[in-house]
Amino acid sequence: MQSFGTDQQVIQTASEWLQQGHKPALVTVLKTWGSSPRPPGSLLIMRSDGVLCGSVSGGCVEEDLLQRYRDDELSDNYPTRIDYGVNREEATRFGLPCGGRLELLVEQLTDNEQLQPLLDAMLQQQLVARHVDLQTGKVSLEQARAEQDFVYTNIYVRKIFGPQWNMLLIGAGHLSQYVSQMALMLGYKVIVCDPREEYANSWQVDGTELTTLMPDDAVLKYAQQARSIVVALTHDPKLDDMALLDALASPAFYVGAIGSLKNCKSRRQRLKQLGISPKQLERLHAPVGLLIGSHTPPEIAVSILAEITQQRNVDSVSEKKSIRLV
Repeated sequence: MQSFGTDQQVIQTASEWLQQGHKPALVTVLKTWGSSPRPPGSLLIMRSDGVLCGSVSGGCVEEDLLQRYRDDELSDNYPTRIDYGVNREEATRFGLPCGGRLELLVEQLTDNEQLQPLLDAMLQQQLVARHVDLQTGKVSLEQARAEQDFVYTNIYVRKIFGPQWNMLLIGAGHLSQYVSQMALMLGYKVIVCDPREEYANSWQVDGTELTTLMPDDAVLKYAQQARSIVVALTHDPKLDDMALLDALASPAFYVGAIGSLKNCKSRRQRLKQLGISPKQLERLHAPVGLLIGSHTPPEIAVSILAEITQQRNVDSVSEKKSIRLV
């Protein structure tokens, strides 16, 4: 069974509905103010008979949005932009946190040819920018780069589809299966590296890429951009350390390794002796994951993805604050 990230699931559902004869509406979060539940770029697809997929808020906005669409009250001309939570009373009515507000773009979809090229690119894990002209409604696609972000102006909207983050897992064992499945749901491009034949031959997680390169070579091939994650999960120092030596010297955003406190202390000593600087060692998350009392592979996978998500969100907030201070 293929695993889908949220965007891909919404677009595939929209394509299926169009093939079935429906004319669904695609809704995109354009901008948020205050404590809005969903970030800009979030998607929802809805049908006039009340069926929907995806989300743009905590639930109450969807209900009102769907009712207005069913009653043909949104617009006579698509695409159209609408606001929710423009004042405290409306924010409370729609279940938005105090002061929350969001602006949405609603597009009417009429032909699957509008979506098929986008869906094909996503299924091939390609990065694509979808550009919507807000004056004419014209939609165009172009190749995108991982570092590009969602853009909304009075003239156009640009949303990036496809995996903008790579996750390289060292080891094709039991734990990697759960980490990779969760990572796919979060929209990562997942590469699993294991040169050991017995592990590589048993790997069966659809949607991931398997490589039998040596770990250091895999890092050089797959983790040389800022939006990269490297997690060593083999428990074998020969393999894990090989990956960490190159990962800690790379531009990868996050580098982690599994192991007990004692083993991780020994690992740091080995890496230091192999030439890794104290500053580079500070980047190593080991033992990997948040402390949530996890014991089983699924629980450990949750802790790993939780820590990576935490680090990404903290970094995003810090970046926004620094931009405001400039």
